[in-house]
Amino acid sequence: MPVKPILPPAMLGILGGGQLGRMFAMAAKTMGYSVTVLDPDPNAPAAEIADIHLCKPYTDPEALAALAGQCAAVTTEFENVNAESMRWLAAQGVKVSPSGDSVAIAQDRMKEKNFIRDAGLATAPFLVIANSGDLEQDLTPYLPGILKTARNGYDGKGQARINNLEEARYALSELKHQPCVLEKMLPLKAEVSVIVARSAANEIACFPPAENIHTNGILDISIVPARISAEITERARSMAIQLVEKLDYIGVIAVEFFVLEDDSLVINEMAPRPHNSGHYTLDATLSSQFEQQVRTMCGLYPGKPDLHTPVVMVNLLGDVWHDDGSDPHWEVMLTAPNTKLHLYGKKEARAGRKMGHYNVLASNVDAALEQALALKETL
Repeated sequence: MPVKPILPPAMLGILGGGQLGRMFAMAAKTMGYSVTVLDPDPNAPAAEIADIHLCKPYTDPEALAALAGQCAAVTTEFENVNAESMRWLAAQGVKVSPSGDSVAIAQDRMKEKNFIRDAGLATAPFLVIANSGDLEQDLTPYLPGILKTARNGYDGKGQARINNLEEARYALSELKHQPCVLEKMLPLKAEVSVIVARSAANEIACFPPAENIHTNGILDISIVPARISAEITERARSMAIQLVEKLDYIGVIAVEFFVLEDDSLVINEMAPRPHNSGHYTLDATLSSQFEQQVRTMCGLYPGKPDLHTPVVMVNLLGDVWHDDGSDPHWEVMLTAPNTKLHLYGKKEARAGRKMGHYNVLASNVDAALEQALALKETL
């Protein structure tokens, strides 16, 4: 039986008010919906855009009851939100996507890695380190490797490179003996990601893969189309769809891949939400990842994800703000007619903090990349 779609001006809720919540709110408001944001930060970037800001913790009973009472559907902007809150909202009859069960898998590397493997998809060799005793075995198949905390790690945080048992013991101590996953480092040719939108009716739209370049564990540049073969592109899309269907996932999800030197693909991780590497979709595709988030949570068919021009996305971190706190020199970027600047409305610039991004659209990726890098030098 067809699901009745949620139409404007219905109220939509989102857990999290950071930049992803802000861009979701912009998309929802453009489409005619109202938006409620739940975020404990009084300066949450999404609060400027939303109709209602519930400035309370994600587990606050009154705030959750307010969401349940006024929202036709609820989503999230990050995976470290409380999955039980999402399950509770669903039990009240609110349409929640993605599900709390999907988020619970994605927010724990141990569950995530096992789920991907059990879905028949390739990952890097990994070992679950639940406690220090799990290190007392032959680690050779996983070295050199990266020790990653099972929960709350992002943008390079909660990780340590290790080459031997002694380094593994030290790293686990530095990570406060949290449960971890030890992943073998593999010979990489490239890193790519695929953003997938899936509706409750199993209607699926995949954006073109982005080729991602990281600096200090934080995404720096995304290049689209990715500089990979058509065969690898199709394989990445197929693997991402297989994972999404196995999860019975509803919403927008990013699946990150390693392209190895032998052209094989392994899944690195997944993010149950729009993703930094999908920000190019704001300017270079027929539908953005945030419009897809609105569409899928409302039971609408996903929009077309077609790329209409090559694009390079560059992250703007707090590092490019000047020492006296003044803004970067935007004038060159803002006078470039093929460049789109997106700032997130954050009050304070800090090193490593994502403050915005810009997209450079050109006739080919080489031209876009050259201009994007040149613009970065002007800031």
